[in-house]
Amino acid sequence: MASISLDKVTKVYPNGFEAVHELALDVADGEFMVLVGPSGCGKTTALRMVAGIEDITDGNLRIGERVVNDVAPKDRDIAMVFQNYALYPNMTVRGNISFALKLRKVPKAEIKAKVDETVELLGLTEWIDSKPGQLSGGQRQRVAMGRAIVREPSVFLMDEPLSNLDAKLRVQMRAEIARIQRRLGVATLYVTHDQVEAMTMGDRVAVMRAGVLQQCDDPQALYDRPRNLFVAGFMGSPAMNFFEAKIGEGAKSVLIGSQTISLPDAVHVARPALLAYAGRSVAVGIRPEDLPLLDTTKPTTGTSVFVGDIDLVEALGSERLVHFTTDANQIDLSEAKGEEAAGLSEGSLVAVGGEGVARVEARAKLAAGDRARFHLDPERLHFFDVGTSDAIVN
Repeated sequence: MASISLDKVTKVYPNGFEAVHELALDVADGEFMVLVGPSGCGKTTALRMVAGIEDITDGNLRIGERVVNDVAPKDRDIAMVFQNYALYPNMTVRGNISFALKLRKVPKAEIKAKVDETVELLGLTEWIDSKPGQLSGGQRQRVAMGRAIVREPSVFLMDEPLSNLDAKLRVQMRAEIARIQRRLGVATLYVTHDQVEAMTMGDRVAVMRAGVLQQCDDPQALYDRPRNLFVAGFMGSPAMNFFEAKIGEGAKSVLIGSQTISLPDAVHVARPALLAYAGRSVAVGIRPEDLPLLDTTKPTTGTSVFVGDIDLVEALGSERLVHFTTDANQIDLSEAKGEEAAGLSEGSLVAVGGEGVARVEARAKLAAGDRARFHLDPERLHFFDVGTSDAIVN
């Protein structure tokens, strides 16, 4: 077993394009690390450098205690699971899984024992003599994993292995891969663009954008304490709502459009740096689930109410998504999610309308055209500097 360590690893292509900039990331022995970000953010390039498929321009890559910058892929003791399975169509499940062992001239009895153990682990015993064309997408993905597992590598690398599966099968395979990885206890670097996949599978999640690591933390910390606007907007579905706002005198309140929300002392304790923003514009973030409908049967004050005009209600069975409009300006981060976006500045925070979304309980009686009154807990608000995009914490 081994760990993976990327020490300021950089990749610059001959045309001058820098795909990865000084990536510093450590994957502990046995850890499941997910590398996530939008298309073009550099996550697959980073994985390919670990695999040895891409050369490293600068920095050092270690697998275990060994620097492997110039070590051939076959000598790195890694196994990679690809997006397209890469199975041999003329070989059976047994043939595909055993192929690498045969190349190593492992004794036949040992090959049979390893393959039998692997197919049992993956639930493929019934299909061991089937060819890839006779298998479902999920079964083919299991075979691809089996081919990696049977080699008993020090490190697993997975490049969007579930992207070709339908939604239901992806959910099933997420659980399968996580279960198998934990049983094997092998350091795993897993690449995906799907933030739900990242949140549900990773021990830790590393968020990348435009070749730069934005934040690496356990999934809940990323969700609850995003370091900047990009991470806050990327992690979560539906995405966090962002509005232009202004901090009031003494940072005792925040003005979101025409609505004033009082900020209790607990907000200042959690975010002491907010005091320096009194009288200044900020970006305010609100998670959809932090906008429950106001319970009119209970007493409340106007400062904990957030009002919006309903445009659309999506009934999802277990919950409803309420799309609403306010007179606050929404901050549009669509440009910030592009592959060439390098950073947010005040000029790139695009104010468009005041659209937002709330996640409410399934049986809420709401319809387009209604005015919704949401309960807003000020301690659940997120504040960001509009110039740097950094979270305002301390």
